[in-house]
Amino acid sequence: MGAVLGLCSAAQLACCCGSAACGLCCSACPSCRNSTSTRVMYAVMLLLGTVAACITLSPGLQDALKKVPFCSSNDSSATALLNLYPSWQCESAVGYLAVYRLCFALSAFFFLMALIMIGVKTSKDPRAGIQNGFWAIKYLLVIGGMVGAFFIPEGSFGTTWMYFGMIGGFLFIIIQLILIIDFAHSWAESWVGNYEETESKAWYAALLIFTLLNYALAITGIVLLFVYFTLPDDCALNKFFISFNLILCVIVSIISVLPSVQEMQPRSGLLQSSVVTLYVMYLTWSSVSSQPYRPCNPGFLGVIGLKSESTFDSESIVGLIIWMCCVLYSSLRTASSSSKITMSEHVLVKDSGAVRGQGNLSLVNNEGGDGGESGHTDGTKVWDNEEEAVAYSWSFFHVMFGLATLYVMMTLTNWYS
Repeated sequence: MGAVLGLCSAAQLACCCGSAACGLCCSACPSCRNSTSTRVMYAVMLLLGTVAACITLSPGLQDALKKVPFCSSNDSSATALLNLYPSWQCESAVGYLAVYRLCFALSAFFFLMALIMIGVKTSKDPRAGIQNGFWAIKYLLVIGGMVGAFFIPEGSFGTTWMYFGMIGGFLFIIIQLILIIDFAHSWAESWVGNYEETESKAWYAALLIFTLLNYALAITGIVLLFVYFTLPDDCALNKFFISFNLILCVIVSIISVLPSVQEMQPRSGLLQSSVVTLYVMYLTWSSVSSQPYRPCNPGFLGVIGLKSESTFDSESIVGLIIWMCCVLYSSLRTASSSSKITMSEHVLVKDSGAVRGQGNLSLVNNEGGDGGESGHTDGTKVWDNEEEAVAYSWSFFHVMFGLATLYVMMTLTNWYS
C-alpha cells in the first residue's frame, strides 16, 4: 500500500513539471484517490523539511553555518544577545538557530495554506487547484522561504519563536495522542471483528499475546524508571510523576473492562488500554529525562554506562520515530467507526465510497490527451473523489502539519535546553 501511494505521489510531482513527464511516469503509476495522494505529497514535504533540519545539526556543517547572516559578528542583534546572555555564543547554538529558521518557513507555509483553505467544501471550489496541484511551485516557495529565513536578524527571534514552538508542540502532542488512541481502537476493532466472524482461536491468541506484551513492556519501563530515575531519599518529583501515571494507567485499564463500557463499546477492551499505557510510560520517561538534576536523570546511555556526545539524545530519536509514524498514519489512514469515538474524524480521510471514474480525470487518459471529465474508468492515475464533498478538512489538515513542524523543531532542539 505504501509503495503504491509513493508511486502516486511521485507521479503527481512529475506531472506538475510538464506533459512529457506525465507521459513517461504516470503511465506506470497505479491509480489512487486524489484525497490520499495529496496528503502523501504534503507528508513528503514535511519529511524532507525535517531531514534538512537534521542536517543543519550535523557537526560537519557547524563551521559553514557560522558564516550565516544572523551569526555575523557585525550583526547588532547578535551583540545585543551577547550582552543579555554573556555565556551565549552564536557559534555553539548556530545549529539550533538554523533549525528554528527552517521550521519557521515550513510552518508558515502550512499555516498560510490553512488560511487559504478555510471553508472549502468540494473539489469544485476554485481553491482546489491550489490544494491538489502546483507542486513544483509549492516546493520552490518552501525552499525560497527557508533560504530567506536565514536573513532574519537574531534579536529576539529565537526566544519569541521558542514560545510559539512550545505551544504548537504541546498541541501536536494532543493530536498525536488522539491518533495513537485511534490506532489502538482500529487495531482492536479489526481483530475482535475477525475473531467474532471466524471464531478462530488464532485471532483470540493474537489479541491476548499483544495485550500481554504491551503490558509487560509498560511494567518493565515502570521498574526501570524507579530504579534509574529515583533515589531512596531524593527525586521526589520523579517518584510522584511515575506513581501518578501508573495509578492512572491502572484506572484506565479497569474502566475499559467495566460492564457499562462493554455494553456501549462491545469491542473495547484491554488491547486499547495496553497501547495507551505503553505510550504513557514513554511520555513519563520523556518527562523525567528532562530533569536538570543529574543524580535523578542519568539519561538513556547513562543507564547502560555510556556517555553520549551525539547531537540527538535518545528521547529525541524515539520522539521523532513516533512523530513520523503519526504523520504517515494521518496521511494514509481512512476514517473508520472508531474515529468518532476517538474524535479523529476530522483528522483522517473519510472514505466516500466513490469509485474510479466518477470523479474528474485528473491526469491523463489512455489516448495520451489531457485529463478532463470524460468519465473513462481506465484513464486516470490520480483521480478526484471529492466532487461531492471533501474527504477531510483541508484547513485543519494544514494546521495539524504546521503544529507537527513546530513539534519537530522543539524536539530537534531539545525544547531549547
